[in-house]
Amino acid sequence: MEIKFKKQIEDIQKEVVLKSVDLDEDAKDFHINIEDYETKNRMFTISPRCVRCDLCVKECPVNAISSATMVRRSKVNDNCVKCEICAKTCPVSCIYVIEVKSKLDNSTNQVTYSLEEVKVPHRILKMEEIAIDHKKCVACGNCVKFCPTNATSLRRVWAETETFKEVNTHNSLFKDVNPLRIDEVMKIEKTSEKYTHINEDLCVGCGSCSNLCPQSAITLKRYLGPIIQTKRLLINQDTCVQCHLCEESCPVDAIKLENGKVVLDNDKCIKCDVCHSKCPVVALTLENIDEN
Repeated sequence: MEIKFKKQIEDIQKEVVLKSVDLDEDAKDFHINIEDYETKNRMFTISPRCVRCDLCVKECPVNAISSATMVRRSKVNDNCVKCEICAKTCPVSCIYVIEVKSKLDNSTNQVTYSLEEVKVPHRILKMEEIAIDHKKCVACGNCVKFCPTNATSLRRVWAETETFKEVNTHNSLFKDVNPLRIDEVMKIEKTSEKYTHINEDLCVGCGSCSNLCPQSAITLKRYLGPIIQTKRLLINQDTCVQCHLCEESCPVDAIKLENGKVVLDNDKCIKCDVCHSKCPVVALTLENIDEN
């Protein structure tokens, strides 16, 4: 899905003037000339469909996602490095990668903005084992509220208890009761207790139930597949000026400068855009694998 909207350059110029002039200056004295430009960036957002599993929180390599609660979904924070691991990991595809483009074209006298969703491949996620400790479980229902496949449910178990009454044979109500058959006069009470049930055939191993359980009564063992790589980092050793900015900026220490050359640890590299955006001579380029 792509969304586009346009704005007149004159409106941009007015906004720049209003933000630039002082209160005692006349805006008519300012003339703004904006040249053609084109920018592209990516943003990440988590939809209300979040199931509070916190799998994105656990997998984020830079701790850029805040944990979810019963009343608040997870949130991508400002220190996000746009590696896309969260979107590739989310079990319900509720993390969206949005490519934001803006282009100012003086020939058309317009500024065009566009928002387009970027499709990312998802990792394999499977439930291997899941169990409930019913001694800890209080049947609060937290696990049921956000289960994406309705695998968890609250059920009732019924029990019957027999309560015998003392019989006063002098009472006219019981005058015909044989004292030797006191069990003929009794009260049967039916009671029930709630308990949590998990349908393992429906469970996908997202971990929402175990994350939300206030008693830590649910244990989960799952298989989470490798991250599917969609980008690669190209290094131009001839262009590099050995400024060490890439090494200083890398959030996972995946890049080093050794003997005058940039050395990349592909196993550590998360394919974010930090080193690429920091390099002053564009010696590092992050490109999509499917482009070539």
